[in-house]
Amino acid sequence: MYIAMNRFKVEKGSEDAFEGVWKNRDSSLSEMKGFKEFHLLRGPVNENEGYTLFASHTVWASHDDFVAWTKSENFRAAHRNVGNTKVHYIGHPQFEGFSVVEGA
Repeated sequence: MYIAMNRFKVEKGSEDAFEGVWKNRDSSLSEMKGFKEFHLLRGPVNENEGYTLFASHTVWASHDDFVAWTKSENFRAAHRNVGNTKVHYIGHPQFEGFSVVEGA
């Protein structure tokens, strides 16, 4: 099993717009081989730096299935309008990928 996460620092006040992008997206993840589940996680507010931390979290059967999705037309379609939102980010999303340690 492989877990892919992106962390986003969303400027304070843009949280609803950010969540709306995810809730209203045209997702075809469920059509992809090896896709198991998706979650959008809302983290703490960093008052000092003015952002709320979010993470997107997808679970895949394997790393290869995840990589295949990133090279697919479904991936390109899902990310086609990323820059056309009213969401303000601080920095760039940070990708993290993890393989599950079996038996641990």
